Amino acid sequence: MIQKLSFRLAIFMLIAGTTLSLQAQDKKNDFVKIFDGKTMKGWEGDTDFWRVENGTFIGEVTKEKPLKTNTFLIWRGGLPANFEFIAQYRISPGGNSGVQYRSEELPNIRFALKGYQADIDGADVYTGQNYEERGRGFLAKRGEISVLKADVKPTITGSLGNSDSLKTKIKNGDWNELHIIVKDNHMQHFINGVLMSDVTDEDAKNRKYNGLLGLQVHVMPSMKVEYRKILLKQL
Repeated sequence: MIQKLSFRLAIFMLIAGTTLSLQAQDKKNDFVKIFDGKTMKGWEGDTDFWRVENGTFIGEVTKEKPLKTNTFLIWRGGLPANFEFIAQYRISPGGNSGVQYRSEELPNIRFALKGYQADIDGADVYTGQNYEERGRGFLAKRGEISVLKADVKPTITGSLGNSDSLKTKIKNGDWNELHIIVKDNHMQHFINGVLMSDVTDEDAKNRKYNGLLGLQVHVMPSMKVEYRKILLKQL
């Protein structure tokens, strides 16, 4: 009887382990690569400032090629609403960039976007915060949980930790992972698995429920940012 029970338990554990493994694989497969690592297929931007090299998108500003307005490499594969976005990034010490989402393209400025942005900068002053480009500005700084109402500043309803303490989780000058989770009017920005900002947008006049994705190069004398392993999961 004991031998039969042991055999049945072994079979059950094998089946359970296989099921868990398949579930983990299915979860991983939910994410779709939206950058092939070789070309700009599916993306559009100003090639004076964006290129593909060694499996990465590189956005670069030099003194020889100055930038007049912030420019974006825009994903043309759709207008994501509820989604998860994952990418690895590396940025120069003085650089300024970010990932734009649920955004709209400006009609009078080529490759310019307006909308929510997961900020990234080389000094890690702003990295992880939620900033609305050409809109309401700072929605939640690093470490803040905020709620947005119409025509007033963001209401800070909680803390995710001290901004300087959270900064220690970011690898300066090295590769980091940005993870954005957006569901309905709730937006969360993670760096290296750590939640950096949390926003609930209850401003019916200004909030957006879908829009473009884009990678930013910011106006400055010189800078360089790299993005690779870009994944999207539509929820």
